[in-house]
Amino acid sequence: MELRHGPLAGVRIVELDAAGPVPLAGMLLADMGADVVRIRRAGTDGSAIAPVLYRGRSEVSLDLTNVADREKALAMIAQADGVLEGFRAGVAEQLGLDPAKCLSLNPRLVYARVSGWGLEGPLSGAPGNDINHLALTGALHAIGTPATPVLPLNLLGEYAGGALFLALGAVSAILAAQATGRGQVVEAAQVDGVAAMMTLYYGLHGVNRWADSRASNLIDGGAPFYRCYACADGRHVAVGAVEPPYFDALCEGLGFPQGRFRQYDRATWIEMGEAFAQAFASRARDDWAALFAEKRACVTPVLSLAEAPQHPHLAARETFASPAGTPQPMPAPRFSDTPAAAVTQETATVEEILERWG
Repeated sequence: MELRHGPLAGVRIVELDAAGPVPLAGMLLADMGADVVRIRRAGTDGSAIAPVLYRGRSEVSLDLTNVADREKALAMIAQADGVLEGFRAGVAEQLGLDPAKCLSLNPRLVYARVSGWGLEGPLSGAPGNDINHLALTGALHAIGTPATPVLPLNLLGEYAGGALFLALGAVSAILAAQATGRGQVVEAAQVDGVAAMMTLYYGLHGVNRWADSRASNLIDGGAPFYRCYACADGRHVAVGAVEPPYFDALCEGLGFPQGRFRQYDRATWIEMGEAFAQAFASRARDDWAALFAEKRACVTPVLSLAEAPQHPHLAARETFASPAGTPQPMPAPRFSDTPAAAVTQETATVEEILERWG
């Protein structure tokens, strides 16, 4: 493993192979410079699913149901700062890799575990996937068209509510352990993380400033100046002209005279939306993108996965790169003194890891 220089350089993490939030959390910590060792289950190759998601780690193959291999895992955990675990309820305990066992070997260890429903409550241990966890938080109800909720991929539940809160919790607890010498268990539940991110909307709803129905509010597609529109070629533009100067520039670009529409008069929103839709449908997406590139109207093209890495702004920022021949997003956020880096994955042995960790 090449020398790491990110803000988490020197931090040692054992990632217990799991689906869902754990691989992204491991990638984020590795991007930040942590020395992450992923224990891959023997006989599997999870990294074949999406190799870039497993970048930056050392990878060892162990059969955790085998006593000798489990002891090897525990030997690494005894030298680690943190563990990432996302097994089904009770599996870590069955394997003898539960928090109590690991903390008995390493009292300063941070054992960070993630699940969908959490470890307590009536649904603890029940089956469920990202869509189910979103459904119970109110978030899925709030996203979509008036007719039906729309899935935001697995970005909001597994990744934002799970992986990001798992990584944040692990780093926070490691900082505490460095100060106190005491480790702890961190529990990140997707339902908790998503609910936390819904704080603004629950706050607005509580004071009657957010309607509890889809596409009825300012930034959920209800406002005609904050939604997507189809263009003549079937592609789309995104309009975010919330502020009055941007709204005026939007109307000008679409060919409507100033004062034609009263922006915040909700009684006019249906007519306004129909007029905007008809206007955008008259030209191709890239024609609109070129026209609005010269105007401060908050209108941008909706780019595909193939197009996004080529956009001049993202190219100038080097938001995407191809370090292993595959275009992939680069680490974020950015640090002025301890820059993060995307490095390749490597296969290692437990003995090599323990020698590296001293």
